[in-house]
Amino acid sequence: MINALVIHEKDNVFVSIEHIEKNSNINYKSLDGKSMSLIAKTDIPIYHKIALRDVKKDDFLIKYGEHIGVASTDILMGEHVHEHNIESKRECLR
Repeated sequence: MINALVIHEKDNVFVSIEHIEKNSNINYKSLDGKSMSLIAKTDIPIYHKIALRDVKKDDFLIKYGEHIGVASTDILMGEHVHEHNIESKRECLR
């Protein structure tokens, strides 16, 4: 059963659609419709972000195809992504 959603092709995070326990399967469909899964490295609350791939410290986190912040630490694929490992980064929009 699908328990997470990928939103945009550029995203390096995706979103849980139910609570996901550490060490359980995260099941989702890629944007081309392929069924995929990976193991949750941490508990992930409903509607929270999950690292879709490994993210290095200071790399941008991307959701909806847009930068939403930078990683404040290395984040492993399958880890919960939230305020404990994201820093805000305002960009010049001029």
